[in-house]
Amino acid sequence: MNSIKDFKYWKKGQEFLGVQTPIISGAMTWISDSKLVEAVSNAGGLGVLAGGNMPPDYLRQEIQVLKDSKVPYAVNLITIAPNYLPHLEVVTEMKVPIVFFAGSFPRKEEVVKVKASGAKAICFASTASIAQRMIDYGADALVLEGSEAGGHIGHVSTVVLIQKVLFRFPETPVFVAGGIATGKMIAHLFLMGACGVQMGTIFAMSEESPAHTKFKERFKRARSREAFATPQYDSTMPVVSVRALKNKGTSEFGKLQLNLLEKLKEGEISRTDAQYKVEEYWAGALRRAVQDGDIEYGSLMAGQSVGLINEVKPVGQIFSEMIEEADMEFLKVKRLFEN
Repeated sequence: MNSIKDFKYWKKGQEFLGVQTPIISGAMTWISDSKLVEAVSNAGGLGVLAGGNMPPDYLRQEIQVLKDSKVPYAVNLITIAPNYLPHLEVVTEMKVPIVFFAGSFPRKEEVVKVKASGAKAICFASTASIAQRMIDYGADALVLEGSEAGGHIGHVSTVVLIQKVLFRFPETPVFVAGGIATGKMIAHLFLMGACGVQMGTIFAMSEESPAHTKFKERFKRARSREAFATPQYDSTMPVVSVRALKNKGTSEFGKLQLNLLEKLKEGEISRTDAQYKVEEYWAGALRRAVQDGDIEYGSLMAGQSVGLINEVKPVGQIFSEMIEEADMEFLKVKRLFEN
């Protein structure tokens, strides 16, 4: 055993994902397009196309681009997005090889439908009981995404999830996400039993990322504590917390919540429609930031790892540097145990 590449959990992730390096580029709406997915997969990892709430026909076009490119890829579906069910039809019809269910938890029949198309189904789990439920539904693997991550998040940190879920399901492929930005951390997660890792923020800042220059420049200056998680004001309207750099847009979201809560109390809007309004806000705000460079009112979704990243680099360089650093850390740990 001379390097992390010889470690059995590295190989487990390689074989499961069908890639050279078991590093997943987490799906980011408006960012994780076919070009970024190709760049990640060509670098040896697994690029994941973000379904978000894009028109189903456009999702079909993006998937076809990836099928034609012959690279490993996956598609991420947001279960709370208005276009979720049409997206589900698209990925099963086009026989996407790997499907991630995100946003909330899929129904059993939805997991079964994806698997029946020949795809591997990967689900997120925030507790041991949810992990067991997803496995019972037929999930082939799990992602533990800690609250340090960017975008829609849960309420539990990566460190706690590792102890609550990773250590309890050693036979299930488990990928860890949230707050990861260095090869050293990757090495230790493999040593703890992770099958691989998922990273988002670092790829949002890559050269191949379609994000606006102003978006990336703001990330370069950001500190970890600026990546703020939005609060839920009232349980009458459950909202999934979103972690993003605090700006005027964050305040606007607070006003939207209060307005929708008032409409709910007056019976002017249904709970489902209110939740859709929330998702529409985030999709639009994120588009303004990513495509238009509106860093004041747009949504700057970022994980707390943003404070560890201060350069824009090509995806290939990101991979080579992380792998080299992970390799050196693994050998360092190995020598410690040998002495």
